[in-house]
Amino acid sequence: MTAERAVGVRPRVWIKEKLREGKAVAVASCNPAGLTADLIDYLGQFGLDGVWIECEHGAPDWLELGDYSRACDLWGMASIVRVYVNDPGVIARTLDRGVTGIVVPHVSTRAEAERAVQAAKFAPLGMRGMYGGRRAYGAQDYYHTANEETLLAVLIEEAEALENLDQILAVEGIDVFQVAPSDLAQTMGHIGNVGHPEVQGAIEDAIRRIVGAGRVAGMVTADDNREKYLDLGVRFVYGSILRWLGKGATALRAGVEARNG
Repeated sequence: MTAERAVGVRPRVWIKEKLREGKAVAVASCNPAGLTADLIDYLGQFGLDGVWIECEHGAPDWLELGDYSRACDLWGMASIVRVYVNDPGVIARTLDRGVTGIVVPHVSTRAEAERAVQAAKFAPLGMRGMYGGRRAYGAQDYYHTANEETLLAVLIEEAEALENLDQILAVEGIDVFQVAPSDLAQTMGHIGNVGHPEVQGAIEDAIRRIVGAGRVAGMVTADDNREKYLDLGVRFVYGSILRWLGKGATALRAGVEARNG
């Protein structure tokens, strides 16, 4: 007997379905250090919803994006790339490499939010350049499917974005509005001091406004603040595995040093 399989059917990526159902999603990164397709494949077994691929501050090249997205596909994880600029050519080429999500930095006005949608979505939602890349292989009605499948997130990371947040939230076609604390702190005059009460207040207010508008809030989290942000309504939950690696390395060293006296 031969095993039955779906011919010409690409594995499903479930992150947007979960968001539509009102659930939170877990997205991990190890950026900008050492991301590989093998590491993504390893992470897949733990049930993550997506992997953040850093192309604003990281080093992946165009060929690697194809391999990273394929490794995510094996486990039904979203391959989510932060591009370095809100540019239609960069966004379209990144999607053409097979990734399923785009994060656009420094979106501080309604016009910038609309520009991101136009670049990431095909008509009638946007004007993404007409090309499919490998995600079109075997797909029925690819352009409609791509509009449904592609996750689009924008980063709220400047004081100007907070001033224009209500207008940005009114733009359709954006799946996640992620608050970026470090850049926000910088533009508020508290460079390197994310913990400043004014910055923390602005972050919490932004999250409440996003959630209150019925949109999905995203946030950088760590073990010591994840529950706080989940309680505020954050559903796109981003965390770096570098923190976990650091804890493990520290514990290993401490255990050995303890035996050294």
